[in-house]
Amino acid sequence: MNPIAKILIVAGVLLIILGLVWQFGGRFLPLGKLPGDLLIKQGNFTFYFPVVTCILISVMISLLFYLFRLFR
Repeated sequence: MNPIAKILIVAGVLLIILGLVWQFGGRFLPLGKLPGDLLIKQGNFTFYFPVVTCILISVMISLLFYLFRLFR
């Protein structure tokens, strides 16, 4: 099998697993509602930017890539 096809299949499976964890695990780890996430409400205008959530996801992805590089 083509190596690119294998990578795409593995990436798809990982995304499905991540989506399920995010959907059902959201009760335990409220991503997007962490302290430090910006929420500004003024009249009809609402601005939301999940600063801390972005940092947390970035750290987790960096650790994942580090582990992939470590075991390569």
